[in-house]
Amino acid sequence: MAMVGEYTSLAFVLPAATVVGWGMGYLLDRAFHTDFLYIVFLILGIAAGFVQLVRQVTRDTHDDE
Repeated sequence: MAMVGEYTSLAFVLPAATVVGWGMGYLLDRAFHTDFLYIVFLILGIAAGFVQLVRQVTRDTHDDE
């Protein structure tokens, strides 16, 4: 049952990281009167989500061996 919870949380990691990255970029754009930071932080959020996804999957597959 614990593994089900871990894999269910993976379904939320990538979208959550993406939204947080976009939100941070949006707020920084408003603070500094720019219009490109949201794209940079969106890409960083997506990358962070994928890194966490890969870490979790490799940890789980490594434990099975």
